[in-house]
Amino acid sequence: MSLSHASRPAAHFMIEAPTPGADYTAVIAGLEAEAVGRYSLRSPASGEVIASVADCGAAQARLAADNAQRGFESWRQTTPFARAALLKAWHSAMLEAKEVLALTMAREMGKPIGEARGEVDYAASFLEWYAEQAKRLDGDILPSQHPDKRLAVLRQPVGPVFAITPWNFPAAMITRKVAPGLAAGCSVIVKPAEQTPVTAILLARLWQQVGGPAEVFQVITAERPAEISDLLIADTRIRKVTFTGSTPVGKHLYAKSAATMKRMSLELGGHAPFLVFDDADIDAAVAEVMASKFRNGGQTCVCTNRVYVQRGIFDSFAKRLAQAVDALSVGQPEEETTQIGPLVSQAGRDKAQSHIDDALAQGARRLTAAREVDGFFVAPTVLADVTEEMRIMQEETFGPVAPLVAFDDEAQAVAAANATPFGLAAYLWTRNLGRAHRVSEALDYGIVGVNDGAPSVPQAPFGGVKDSGIGREGGRYGIDEYLDLKFVSTRLDG
Repeated sequence: MSLSHASRPAAHFMIEAPTPGADYTAVIAGLEAEAVGRYSLRSPASGEVIASVADCGAAQARLAADNAQRGFESWRQTTPFARAALLKAWHSAMLEAKEVLALTMAREMGKPIGEARGEVDYAASFLEWYAEQAKRLDGDILPSQHPDKRLAVLRQPVGPVFAITPWNFPAAMITRKVAPGLAAGCSVIVKPAEQTPVTAILLARLWQQVGGPAEVFQVITAERPAEISDLLIADTRIRKVTFTGSTPVGKHLYAKSAATMKRMSLELGGHAPFLVFDDADIDAAVAEVMASKFRNGGQTCVCTNRVYVQRGIFDSFAKRLAQAVDALSVGQPEEETTQIGPLVSQAGRDKAQSHIDDALAQGARRLTAAREVDGFFVAPTVLADVTEEMRIMQEETFGPVAPLVAFDDEAQAVAAANATPFGLAAYLWTRNLGRAHRVSEALDYGIVGVNDGAPSVPQAPFGGVKDSGIGREGGRYGIDEYLDLKFVSTRLDG
């Protein structure tokens, strides 16, 4: 399907999906911000230019910081009920504009249109959840041993926030960070991934169109964002940085933020195992592995990267998984039947393919058809006879490739699953209640799915341990990342 056909506008909101010739500016305090230049946004499916985007620099970053400080001083004074009302209005606007937002994601990063619609629903759910949480930011009254003192604990917003978001979930990674920040009373500057800036710009426009203050939520875009990030991280007025991305970049930002003692939330790389025990319902286990591994073409930080199957059911499981993967439809992201679209870039495609090639060269067997694909597409693949020395078992693939490894007993499976510096998500399938508890408690991960390959929901904490990051997003826990505790001791007159 051509990318040049007209997008379908949202019913009551003035936003449109990118088309060749479209031009997008940064959204800095609602202004059509002048940038140092432009850069071309290309479709990962076709390679054609689909939009021109503002390439901002230090001047725009300073302007955004100035505005964020002013916005924070006024926004923090609004009532939680007023903030909740705007978040609910933004939630409704997102759902009304679902088709435009979904088309935008399909065109920017190649997400299949059906999955993109699902992401809009998921992203909007954070706005709804934190609209309610805004009204629950109560503090505490503490008992005092002194009759003339009253002791209280207040929860107050940390200040302006700088959020750096990835390309794989262009809407949800923004709302998961921005919604709790706004609910808490913070202002937020978002620097979206250079591959997916338009989704962020459209979300900011919807925020303004429902009456959200322009200085409270801003979007600054750049093709080479280091200059912007360095300036905002060095700015003492920015009190919190939240980042989703690779572990090396997260560690770099963590170190740079220490100079100004910023609050940090880091959701970094993953290397998720999926343990399938021999008491599993094989068809159900295959379905959950498919949900975990092949969603978004394997380009998710929580998708399983290693599938461990108990030896007694290995052959049966492998055969059924390969059949399910061979049935996946690979195609253009805007086609309704597409289940696997392109990877986001040539680098992403090359890495995934190199993991397949390395495994095959070291003796792995391909259990799925070797489809001919062009461009940034990678054929969905299942590999058997995989060993721990292969690159696919040591690195995050971020592509539609599932390596299978046989194991003999529970202890061996847990040890193999934990033998990684990462600790974001892990999964297991068993019908044994005792095993479910033992293994989920033994897995050294921030998220564990038991018979569940897609556990993420807005009311639950999302985040990892070890090299997978610090802090949590989602649920009542996520808003705490944007709040400071203040103890107030008051001595009474007389």
